[in-house]
Amino acid sequence: MHDDVDARADLEYGVIPRLVRAAARRYGSREAVVEGRTRVTYAELGERVERAAAACIASGVAPGDRVAVWAPNTLDWIVSALGAVTAGAVLVPVNTRFKGTEAAYVLRRTRAKLLFITGTFLGTSYIAALRRAAREGAGPGPLPGLPRLEKVVVLSDDAPADFATWQEFLADGAAVPAETVRARADALRSDAPSDIVFTSGTTGRPKGAVITHAQTLRAYDVWSELAGLREGDRYLIINPFFHTFGYKAGIIACLLRGATMIPQPVFSVETALAKIAAERISVLPGPPTLHQQLLDHPARARHDLSALRLVVTGAAVVPLELVERLRGELKISTVLTAYGLSESSGVVTMCRRGDPPEVIAATSGRALPGTEVRIVDAADRPVPPGDPGEVLVRGYHVMSGYFEDPAGTARAITPDGWLRTGDVGVLDADGNLRITDRIKDMFIVGGFNAYPAEIEQLLGRHPDIAEVAVVGIPDPRLGEVGKAYAVRRAGSLLTADDLIAWSRREMANYKVPREVAFVPALPRNASGKILKTRLREGAPGPAPAA
Repeated sequence: MHDDVDARADLEYGVIPRLVRAAARRYGSREAVVEGRTRVTYAELGERVERAAAACIASGVAPGDRVAVWAPNTLDWIVSALGAVTAGAVLVPVNTRFKGTEAAYVLRRTRAKLLFITGTFLGTSYIAALRRAAREGAGPGPLPGLPRLEKVVVLSDDAPADFATWQEFLADGAAVPAETVRARADALRSDAPSDIVFTSGTTGRPKGAVITHAQTLRAYDVWSELAGLREGDRYLIINPFFHTFGYKAGIIACLLRGATMIPQPVFSVETALAKIAAERISVLPGPPTLHQQLLDHPARARHDLSALRLVVTGAAVVPLELVERLRGELKISTVLTAYGLSESSGVVTMCRRGDPPEVIAATSGRALPGTEVRIVDAADRPVPPGDPGEVLVRGYHVMSGYFEDPAGTARAITPDGWLRTGDVGVLDADGNLRITDRIKDMFIVGGFNAYPAEIEQLLGRHPDIAEVAVVGIPDPRLGEVGKAYAVRRAGSLLTADDLIAWSRREMANYKVPREVAFVPALPRNASGKILKTRLREGAPGPAPAA
């Protein structure tokens, strides 16, 4: 970390628009974004963002208005989002896996004034989905169910008559002077909200965590420093932009350091391998399953992956073997794990360069500078190192609250500023955090607390298991027992009885799954987290892509 506090990004730039302007000046001729044949320098990106900001102002966007983006990872997402923020708006990224009704809920909940939307993505017309969801209501315009949504811009050359194309939208801003855009950006306060990031909503309605400019800039200056991101890095951004990991550990971190962004709208291992080789990718964050697929792909040896030097992962149990293979087979010098959540600006703990592989695999590292982490029991009493309990977090990056939800905020943040994460974790004597589960995922077997993540890590040691997830199911004698959903490695003939017998030799009896179901893939949300609600409902297949 920087020793001089005056070098902190939140003090140096104050707000995200000034970061964009500084990056355009500092890294001017360096590539900022590569999308297919389109290559945009940092100077050009700065110009595009200011054009988009001018168009937002021309469309009536005022400081503090909410502007949403419902689109996959593209150059236009970057420009439209940063343009909206430069115009003083609060960005609302919308999950591309949401259905129309879910997207409409977020737009209605935030009273979004302007929406940037993709046309068709993964075979789904987002415009048609939104129309269906917002057909009923009393509002004017094409979406009566969203009366506060004044304008919809399609990030395409084609749009319905009542919406605007991207080029039409930009043309509307031509009459707005550059000085007006600069003045709007310079009037922003660093403690003003920069975005509202909605939780993944795997249980109940998604909630919008309000994060400020200063929180974002400081947190991702720290993240970039600890990860070792540097000028000239080439960063394949597979993590979706609607998620903190994609937007802030991706776009914002690259702006801070002068790295090149190569957005990938949909994860395909073949496409990723080709891009890593062709674009000399050096930085590849993502969930463990992404890296596992790269390592196991039969065509891997035909691609030059030698430029890769930095991997940051998390969101799930990380097998020690994965860390060792990334370092050994791909010669990646820095492999780190981290932990965060939307309510903490996406960061809490992180491993450090130089940590041994067993620490990187078994923990999510130590608290970031300026961050406190403690583990408490059900009565909020601190527990000693090595004992599990709920993870509480306090620091400069904890959200101000859920958007217009004081009751939800009061449940999440204690009066003295501790964020209740809802995660079960253990701190070791060195302060390394190991997340063992969500509180709601824990189940009790005959009086013993069983933590699925711990059981999953043990099952993951079996040589024939590629991935596994464990949930609690009712049992007439013990109350609850574990059921494992497992993905076999290619060519494996492992049976349920084989795995249960192996488990009895490797773990305490109460941890042993009583049932095993083999599936081709586990359902995950776009952040890489396994959707255990789907497993409990008996729907073990992959989640829909859109």
